[in-house]
Amino acid sequence: MAVVAAIRGSQGGRRLWLGIAGKVNLKWHSLSFFSSSSVPTTKLFIDGKFVESKSNEWIDIFNPATNEVVGRVPKATQSEMEAAVASCKKSFRNWSEMSILSRQQVFLRYQQLIKDNLKEISKVITLEQGKTLADAEGDVFRGLQVVEHACSVTSLMLGETLPSITKDMDTYTYRLPLGVCAGIAPFNFPAMIPLWMFPMAMVCGNTFLMKPSERVPGALMFLAKLLQDAGAPDGTLNIIHGQHEAVNFICDHPDIKAISFVGSNQAGEYIYERGSKNGKRVQANMGAKNHGVVMPDANKENTLNQLVGAAFGAAGQRCMALSTAILVGEAQKWLPELVERAKHLRVNAGDQPGADLGPLISPQAKERVCQLIDSGVKEGARILLDGRNVRVKGFENGNFVGPTILAKVKPNMTCYKEEIFGPVLVVLEADTLDEAIEMINKNPYGNGTAIFTTNGATARKYSHLVDVGQIGVNVPIPVPLPMFSFTGSRGSFRGDTNFYGKQGVQFYTQLKTITSQWKEEDATDARPAVVMPTMGN
Repeated sequence: MAVVAAIRGSQGGRRLWLGIAGKVNLKWHSLSFFSSSSVPTTKLFIDGKFVESKSNEWIDIFNPATNEVVGRVPKATQSEMEAAVASCKKSFRNWSEMSILSRQQVFLRYQQLIKDNLKEISKVITLEQGKTLADAEGDVFRGLQVVEHACSVTSLMLGETLPSITKDMDTYTYRLPLGVCAGIAPFNFPAMIPLWMFPMAMVCGNTFLMKPSERVPGALMFLAKLLQDAGAPDGTLNIIHGQHEAVNFICDHPDIKAISFVGSNQAGEYIYERGSKNGKRVQANMGAKNHGVVMPDANKENTLNQLVGAAFGAAGQRCMALSTAILVGEAQKWLPELVERAKHLRVNAGDQPGADLGPLISPQAKERVCQLIDSGVKEGARILLDGRNVRVKGFENGNFVGPTILAKVKPNMTCYKEEIFGPVLVVLEADTLDEAIEMINKNPYGNGTAIFTTNGATARKYSHLVDVGQIGVNVPIPVPLPMFSFTGSRGSFRGDTNFYGKQGVQFYTQLKTITSQWKEEDATDARPAVVMPTMGN
């Protein structure tokens, strides 16, 4: 496996922070590097101000490529979290009553500011999360697309009208904001996932409380500053930090009306149950086991390249990673060529030129991935490419796992049943398309799937029969653009309404229906009507 050599000193992360700060004025960080032990602390964002937490509990932020501490994030205190919600609640009335055109203008300015600062945001992501700079730029860009779509709010928020349902009577609906909404984001997409949440909610007139992953807070803090620069009033977006206590606070607080969550199944099920019991709307995108079905008539070159990119990109740390391949019939002979392509991917720190995939987020994540690979081998899978012992020169302390391919995998194996969330492709075999479909439909997850074929009838049959929410035909990672919605299903989603697109607007709004009657004779009628109105005339 080709590995690009790279060396950076132990102070590299701090130097990067200073370089970014000098360019963009990172007001959310206390950049005190006057001693070798000092690291920047991440601030809270409350009522339009970046404020230092008074917490006694802090969490270290690590550069996954070196495991050096590059920052610290607080566990917000109860009073700080209360202040954040109070700020959201206080600002809701003015923000929700602001004209929809004025809210639209804020986000038109915001999307331009994100474009202008995209590369700097990406550097923060790479420092804290580890993904390559190119992948980090994609992270920001896919979030930016949702912001751009949010600027269509004047069409998205349109109500409905039915005139003259009876004589002189009309019925019409408004879409109105809910109030204070909240978002809980994961570590793997520090910019994209928050941008799925607060822009859609806020442009509809809600105010928003955001809790980023404590591992990767920097990108969201950057985005908050840009939103403030775009003209969002103080208090419309507030940011807290923390772990379990912050999650419980969001699930329990009576002023929070809706919760958006992306992350693991365990956390998602917990948040959905606890939030729902407290009367909140909850949408929860969770785990996945995404299958790529390869038919013998597929374009071989394109299919193999697509499989490698979708399985190992972002080090497999994305809920839409194509982590499972089902080779149908003669396509099983393509496996050696698939392995050869994967061998040539370059593993390195995300900020190094030519890197194809970076490290996993933490040593614990690396250990878990390696354990799942071990379990596959012990249960009878064949390991055709082993990335467990990859070494990256200059980054020997990093959380690196190289591309790994397990063949002869069966549905009862642990490596198939569990989401690995690492650069591991498990390969199963099927004799027919029907057998592949049956295998996928028995899997509890329903986030995404893809079929590779040159036969339209095969593609249509697969699309109609497979029980998965998002399907790609010769598209390995079928994440819809924001004019549609992210429609993961079954064990991959909890809730009734999905993220962004029309469904996102529906989630963050409520309908008010008005039935209005203005009779010409109202001015002269003297007797009340006491019978049940039938609205039939």
